[in-house]
Amino acid sequence: MNDQLKSTLARLLAQTELAVSDEQCEQLVTLVTLLDKWNKAFNLTSVRDPQAMVGRHMVDSLVVSPYLQGRRFIDVGTGPGLPGLPLAIINPDKQFVLLDSLGKRIRFIRMVIHQLGLTNVVAVQSRVEDYVPEQKFDGVLSRAFASLNDMVSWCAHLPESDGLFLALKGQYPEQELQSLPAHLALDRVYPLTVPEQDGDRHLVVIKQAS
Repeated sequence: MNDQLKSTLARLLAQTELAVSDEQCEQLVTLVTLLDKWNKAFNLTSVRDPQAMVGRHMVDSLVVSPYLQGRRFIDVGTGPGLPGLPLAIINPDKQFVLLDSLGKRIRFIRMVIHQLGLTNVVAVQSRVEDYVPEQKFDGVLSRAFASLNDMVSWCAHLPESDGLFLALKGQYPEQELQSLPAHLALDRVYPLTVPEQDGDRHLVVIKQAS
């Protein structure tokens, strides 16, 4: 199975601009196999087929990597560690906090961190509004977590003054963008291409209004 997953990952990555080392590919494939194994007990994702996980979870997370500015990131409502774990694997020079309120998800992430020997990831079990970081973040990431308005209000205490909110969305969120609070401004919306996946993907980047 590992060889099949590796070839699927290699095929998909070849259709992107991403530079991923052989060792990082091994770690991403191991992450898929662990997600598949623990999914049966913990119900971590509705995607049951490991081959489908490669595109819908790994590559879908990785395509955000070129837009990460800075060193410290938090992935809020990370679920089973998406997009935080794949991004941490291919960005060993950046630090990631993965935040979720569900214990079973955090236990899974900690087990993955241990198995893969990741030194740039910390998993934290907390509701986002209760979490007080020692140091604020350059980027606040979310994937399928909440509406933009909920995200920026619940996470308002997390970014540095020049930090960014980075929300992974499906379709272009026209209506959500119209109701942003006045102290925030849309920086950019990047259309994302996830090879061999149906449906639109966008990365919405929101900054503090000057």
